[in-house]
Amino acid sequence: MRSWIDVATLAHTKNLNGGLVARAASGLPLLLSEGVRVALVPPVLDAPRDVTVARVVPRSEDEALVFFEEVETADVAELLVGCHCLMRRDEVDLSSSDVASDLPSWEGWSVHDVRAGHVGEVEAVEDRPLQPLLVVARPDGSPALIPLVEEFVVSIDEDARRIELDCPAGLLDL
Repeated sequence: MRSWIDVATLAHTKNLNGGLVARAASGLPLLLSEGVRVALVPPVLDAPRDVTVARVVPRSEDEALVFFEEVETADVAELLVGCHCLMRRDEVDLSSSDVASDLPSWEGWSVHDVRAGHVGEVEAVEDRPLQPLLVVARPDGSPALIPLVEEFVVSIDEDARRIELDCPAGLLDL
């Protein structure tokens, strides 16, 4: 999986011609464009696993209506809702200023969980294939590895350099 990067999630169908609303993933801008080939995961029975982007209609900075050459009906599109679009890492320019600036620089920030309280200080934000990973140094010196996904982030206070999370039960025990 290290050779692939998650660039978008297919959120829902939009029309009868197989259009899907795609949302940017992994803290990246929306990288889907005409001619781009992506793998869809998890694989779905009776649906294509590799698709080519036929057309992209931007809706916002991180969302677009996307049409794939291999998806021609709403029925097939419906099967793909919830899938992630993976691109080969070597086809994604992660060094561009737009992409690099989207990965936060939170080293030294304080991390708190709504149930566990103070977790520790951010050591790094690592770019991973499915989502960025927050590496937190706990007070005892052991690392806490926390997927950096919207569902876990409660708030980010830039002035206080504090990140408030709502981690699933047991995640901080790993």
